[in-house]
Amino acid sequence: MLDGRFPGLVGLRIRAAAAAAVTGELPVREALLAPNGYLHAATVVALADTVCGVGARLALPAEASGFTTLELKTNYLGTARSGTVTVDAALVHGGRRTQVWDATVRDDAGRAIALFRCTQLVLYPTAPQHRTDTETEQE
Repeated sequence: MLDGRFPGLVGLRIRAAAAAAVTGELPVREALLAPNGYLHAATVVALADTVCGVGARLALPAEASGFTTLELKTNYLGTARSGTVTVDAALVHGGRRTQVWDATVRDDAGRAIALFRCTQLVLYPTAPQHRTDTETEQE
């Protein structure tokens, strides 16, 4: 699912995945650092959002067709310059229309470097629209 897409491009790996919890990791390399030499904030968001997204896909109701992110927030508590960062994500709310996921991103020493929360909108297939006689006549 990640290969050939952005998460695979940056090197993200899923270590464990279930509908209620997902763990992922990302080896820190120079290409993922900001110009100041620290892990780029967008890298942290990409890691956390992707891991939560894997969980969201696994937690979809059977009749759902997919999901999309409605909102996300990240609080940065630290950073990393090397090693591997890991993220543990957990489903906080699994409703019919929305899911809420929390994630903690940690450095190699196990220190939390970011707290992340996202809300996912659950999507459903739309019913085919029937044309009225007036719409057909106007064509």
